[in-house]
Amino acid sequence: MKYVLVTGGVVSGLGKGVTASSIGLILQACGLRVTSIKIDPYLNIDAGTMSPFEHGEVYVLDDGGEVDLDLGNYERFEDIKLTRDNNITTGKIYQYVLEKERRGDYLGKTVQVCLIFGVSTLCSSYMVSVCYMYDTIPVQVVPHITDAIQEWIERVAAIPVDGKDGPADVCIIELGGTIGDIESMPFIEALGQFSYRVGTGNFCLIHVSLVPVLSVVGEQKTKPTQHSVKGLRSLGLTPNILACRSTTPLDENVKEKLSRFCHVLVENIVSLYDVSNIWHVPLLLRDQKAHEAILRALNLKGVAKEPELREWTSRAELCDLLHEPVRVAMVGKYTGLSDSYLSVLKALLHASVACHRKLCIDWVPAGDLEDITAKENPDNYKSAWNLLKGADAVLVPGGFGDRGVEGKILAAKYARENRIPYLGICLGMQIAVIEFARSILGLKDANSTEFDPNTQNPCVIFMPEGSKTHMGGTMRLGSRRTYFQVADCISAKLYGNKDFVDERHRHRYEVNPEMVEQLEAAGLCFTGKDESGRRMEIFELSNHSYFVGVQFHPEFKSRPGKPSALFVGLIAAASGQLNGLLKKSASGLSNGHSPIKPQQHECGTKLANGIHCNGNGVHI
Repeated sequence: MKYVLVTGGVVSGLGKGVTASSIGLILQACGLRVTSIKIDPYLNIDAGTMSPFEHGEVYVLDDGGEVDLDLGNYERFEDIKLTRDNNITTGKIYQYVLEKERRGDYLGKTVQVCLIFGVSTLCSSYMVSVCYMYDTIPVQVVPHITDAIQEWIERVAAIPVDGKDGPADVCIIELGGTIGDIESMPFIEALGQFSYRVGTGNFCLIHVSLVPVLSVVGEQKTKPTQHSVKGLRSLGLTPNILACRSTTPLDENVKEKLSRFCHVLVENIVSLYDVSNIWHVPLLLRDQKAHEAILRALNLKGVAKEPELREWTSRAELCDLLHEPVRVAMVGKYTGLSDSYLSVLKALLHASVACHRKLCIDWVPAGDLEDITAKENPDNYKSAWNLLKGADAVLVPGGFGDRGVEGKILAAKYARENRIPYLGICLGMQIAVIEFARSILGLKDANSTEFDPNTQNPCVIFMPEGSKTHMGGTMRLGSRRTYFQVADCISAKLYGNKDFVDERHRHRYEVNPEMVEQLEAAGLCFTGKDESGRRMEIFELSNHSYFVGVQFHPEFKSRPGKPSALFVGLIAAASGQLNGLLKKSASGLSNGHSPIKPQQHECGTKLANGIHCNGNGVHI
């Protein structure tokens, strides 16, 4: 097994995840099998209980793992299926070591917290590997934590994630955070030991750093990267390759300076400058021969072939050339941070490119649609409604809590009454059912027990097997099967007329099965259910061009070359292509082929980000 470690320096948010994903893609294009691991140094067991404002969206895997959003980048770029163990956290490592202690695996010896240069880590008083001097007192340090990290990496790296037998050729490891963070010290120590143990030729370190330009001087400054590499080397890790983020391509003299002071070959310094969309990042790596530097470091030059990226290049160029817009109103609770809905944005982009439309996102804060905002902040109220009314389609994504729920219900009502294409995901499905019950069935107090536990007409109820006392990992999570109840329906046709489909879930509440007969009699058809027939998975409105709600999260399985069927349906409906699309549905969308033939574009203007939006920069 070969290993590629991606670290970051200077500041966070440089794009280590995209860089790691792009490396994986280009190595796959060289004919190698790839797997990926993300290390998050926080103490949480997983990302499941974290607010989207804290860490972006919670990405859900097939096995129900609630993980960092970078694993979504890995899956989308590399078209692989990862497991919950591909996301390592400090919490998982400590839990693993403490469980071993409880089983008696440490033979009754003392497991204690020791101080290493001010860093707390679990250790034991036996199996001494290093003795540090701290305030002239020797501190004995045992590699329980570092051993656990290395064992975890080796175990997970051997798990196939591409549907083939046997382990991958290369494992790409991304270390979250920034070099120098105190919380990542145990991982850096473990990775230093690991690089030494696997040996030269089996380990390649790529350091992603920032080369800023001060507006006053107008010169690319190398000092931040120099200090970052110095810190990395002082911790026992030496980079093979520097990936330098900048607004413009690095000047040659800047590369030479970095090479001289960072001890990295000039040809191993890669300029990752700003591009029109992130699909160009693998192409930047290829054009600068980054794959050759990686292959040399891993002794794979004679094994790998030249990267084949024609299809990827065509898609990246097509995304830049699209000019006919499709406007989607994203009505949500976390509209101030686009990463909160990252997978939804990616799925919309995949579908828009498949339909040859330029995606324009209008962020609509759900709370601003409510009547109380009309009184307290009329300008925000007017702006939100103008955005909603100007959209070609409406999407209400998943979420938790009652803030903005009434605004989401109003958005669903507007889309239903004005025949605007609508897709409701998870909570977006639930609020559409509530709105239908209120407006069509006349049940004015219809609600979810999540928002009103005493409602007399509970359209949405708490799952009987759920836990109300423990929040982490207690939802209905992971890939579950949905069976189509009606063959002649939009969703079944979009999925290629299959009998069932497997999609990922993350929810505690669901449509009340006791109300289904009443809802269906009024025209809300539940076209997809689970194997028991008691859980509603998909609904469609019979007298609407495209009004679809799903309990699952189709965005998590969308890929650049394999757009999610329901997202393609939404964009196609918004751009007048749905009828033609449904006629071609025999081949289906879930097999990864775009249903729309490529078009030739004579010319076009490159977009700033690939996605246009109202005031919020979106990195795709």
